[in-house]
Amino acid sequence: MKVFIPEPLRSYTNGAKRVRAEGASLAALLDDLDRQFPGIRFRIVDERDRMRQHVKFFVNREQVGRLDVALGPNDEVHIFQALSGG
Repeated sequence: MKVFIPEPLRSYTNGAKRVRAEGASLAALLDDLDRQFPGIRFRIVDERDRMRQHVKFFVNREQVGRLDVALGPNDEVHIFQALSGG
């Protein structure tokens, strides 16, 4: 499926803004992304396996708030990351 990567995470994907990944759930998709692009998962999910507060996921243009959301092979996943700091 297509995964759209936000600008702050593109250093992990060699600058690619769109990549392909697989997974039956959002958690499995993140595992596949991390296999392909080591270290990206930790920027999205914390050490307690929870979505980081400043990251939002949209599957087929609908916001999702859980990692166990089921995915299909033709879904599109958009990852949005808010910038923070002062």
